[in-house]
Amino acid sequence: GPYVLVTPNETRRKKLQQSKLSFAKKELDDLEQWKKEHKPGPIMLVPQRLGGNESEAQVRQNQQIILMQSKYQKKHKREEYVKAKKAAEEAEILKKKAIQREKAERLEVKKRQEEMQRREMLLEDQKYKTNELLNRLDVGLPKNDSCQIANPGPESTAWKRSRAYKQALREDENRRLEEMKQEQQRKAELMEFKQKQEDETRTRALKNEQRRVNNVFLDRLQNKTQPNNIDHPGYTG
Repeated sequence: GPYVLVTPNETRRKKLQQSKLSFAKKELDDLEQWKKEHKPGPIMLVPQRLGGNESEAQVRQNQQIILMQSKYQKKHKREEYVKAKKAAEEAEILKKKAIQREKAERLEVKKRQEEMQRREMLLEDQKYKTNELLNRLDVGLPKNDSCQIANPGPESTAWKRSRAYKQALREDENRRLEEMKQEQQRKAELMEFKQKQEDETRTRALKNEQRRVNNVFLDRLQNKTQPNNIDHPGYTG
């Protein structure tokens, strides 16, 4: 909409500015007058000796001792932190090694079991083939009833040799099978004993490491709670 432009009155503006400046100057003058009127008077104190009962050299020496104690405390805290960190890293490494060792032992046990199963299957297959061969020999030889004659001939002698051979093969097979079973049993017992010893050694090592870490933590905690008793002025840590 329409509007009206009013030209500013320069004379009135100057008067307002001068009045504001004069008012501010009056306030500053009043403040300075008030400060002069309320200025504190002289303080009258009884003369006395200041500085305590110690000499300047002794004070300097005490300051040096406090500074050295502070440096030693910082160094001690830093060393304790490094030791604790190193102990934690070593415990983690031991834990990882124990896990890897357990995996390797389980893999070795699995391989031994597979080898035992393979040997058992091989023995069973060999026994089966031997029995099959002996059965074929039995089919090609005369029966027991036909060999009961007064004067045994060549067939009876061959039958006896075959029977003795079969019996020897069975005995040898049974002996080898029994030896294999005993060997497997000894290996299983030895492996179980070795596994038990390794478990005990690993458990003992883990307990010792945990005890060492706990001792380090307790020592650090005790050093924090106990004050530093450094009585000699020349002590540098």
